[in-house]
Amino acid sequence: MEQRIGSSSEPLKGEPVTGAGFDPAYIPGLTAPAVQPRDAGPQDAGPRDAPESDAAPGTPGDPTAEATTEEPADRAATPPDGPVFEAGDRRAKFAADHRGVRLTLDEESCEFGWDEIAALETESPRFGKRFTITVHTPERRWYPIEIEAPARSSFKQWESELDAVLDAYFEEGSA
Repeated sequence: MEQRIGSSSEPLKGEPVTGAGFDPAYIPGLTAPAVQPRDAGPQDAGPRDAPESDAAPGTPGDPTAEATTEEPADRAATPPDGPVFEAGDRRAKFAADHRGVRLTLDEESCEFGWDEIAALETESPRFGKRFTITVHTPERRWYPIEIEAPARSSFKQWESELDAVLDAYFEEGSA
């Protein structure tokens, strides 16, 4: 008897080989750190082949320090003009503002821009204090997060604050 090892399924013709079809651990919004191959030649020259600067790392003359400090400073310098919604407990956190939506569970987090979101769904249980927010993407994936509320009365307040953020930033049908 002949046995084959591995998957016999191949991508459809014309279909891009990206996402979960290519990598089972693929999650949109989460990116892995860039890894440069060990046998990279001169065509793959990176920062290690760049000329050395006389400035010490972290000083204003260091080009790497300028590139890394601009992005966080830019985020801090532009406070949101519209509404902001944040809810969290000891493990999970959900935040929505002008940049998009951020989900955090323990040490893992992901971020979705408003153009990456097809729908946001909220669910409050009939009994209990676990408020569920689910982010739906255009690729028919969903990312639920449960947040334990301090009291059941927080549900109505959270839903109204989230509705204000969605009214301000989310354009239905844009995704």
